[in-house]
Amino acid sequence: MPSNSRAASFNPVFGALGTTIFTVMSALAAEHRAVNLGQGFPDEDGPLAIREAAAKALREGSNQYPPTRGVMELRRAIAAHAHRFYGLDFDAEREVLVTSGATEALTACIMALAGPGDEVVLIEPAYDSYRPIAEAAGATIKTVTLAPPHWRLTRETLAAAVTPKARAILVNTPLNPIGRSFDRKELEAVADVVRRSNAVAICDEVYEHLVFDGRAHTPLITLPDMRERVVRVGSAGKMFSLTGWKIGWVTGAASLIDVIAKAHQFLTFTTSPALQLGIAHALEHEMDFTLSLTRSLEANRDLLAEGLARLGFEILPCEGTYFLTAGIRALTNEPDKAFCERLVREAGVALIPLSVFFSDGSPDHLVRFAFCKSRAVIQDALSRLEKHFGNYGN
Repeated sequence: MPSNSRAASFNPVFGALGTTIFTVMSALAAEHRAVNLGQGFPDEDGPLAIREAAAKALREGSNQYPPTRGVMELRRAIAAHAHRFYGLDFDAEREVLVTSGATEALTACIMALAGPGDEVVLIEPAYDSYRPIAEAAGATIKTVTLAPPHWRLTRETLAAAVTPKARAILVNTPLNPIGRSFDRKELEAVADVVRRSNAVAICDEVYEHLVFDGRAHTPLITLPDMRERVVRVGSAGKMFSLTGWKIGWVTGAASLIDVIAKAHQFLTFTTSPALQLGIAHALEHEMDFTLSLTRSLEANRDLLAEGLARLGFEILPCEGTYFLTAGIRALTNEPDKAFCERLVREAGVALIPLSVFFSDGSPDHLVRFAFCKSRAVIQDALSRLEKHFGNYGN
């Protein structure tokens, strides 16, 4: 065991971190045999054809180090996908980088683009990995806080957080954890601020196809003068319900991808060639699954929202992602974390308190439900909640 003096010399960013809320709630879910609507992973795997393509590559292809930037078949498929859906033209050789999942992609982007003395701007609620990665790189965090229930981003609030020291602005749309999909007006405000700054926008777009109610996802990079100021992060796990494969990517101008690739080479260096080839097959032949998944998730959202509303939860708008946010004040005065911990024990349903996605721990009256599950699982969760709140009110 390290001595106290040795422990004090650990990187303070990670030394001070506790166990993530996802691990805590999933462990409680397992302990109490609860329905886990906390952690955002599907309970059904994606198409068999994708897995068979990867299995064939594993058996018949090379299992040695592939190129650090990714196998060319996948890089071409990623470029073709960007052209098909957004009219973007990326050079597969120089402007596409394959990573071991989107979190590694984000880490490489932040480490490459910001360092000591720089500032990184986060839009909160924010995915929990952004802050510790940026702080470990030596950057200072500036935040823009969105307000419920509509969570709108304005040019004024973003511009106020962006100083000449800003080197990266993290833009997550559709936004985990609250399901916002920034509209054209909001994106134009971001573009205007970026153009006037010294910063690059790191766009976390892993839920790009999971946008509901007929909305169209618009990448920031497609706006005027953004081609050289934006990098896009994507994820095969979210598109094809294969989150355990950890296949992500970054696309952008060659000058930006070059330096991000240098960070990537000292993180994971490369990624399983068989899984990469499986995702190349998926992007070329299985996009119908992804587009159908959007419709089934939209139906899941509606099923969950209707059931929760009957129980007294306040349902906030959900425009995309895996997640629905709901207010709990009509049900309890407890802080969201205490409510979630009690609910998993007493009702057998695991949720995530939304306050963990804010640096100041507020607001504390909102919880997040994951609906990327089968309808039977969602119905089971609703039945448990109905039983709990019926008994709780007596």
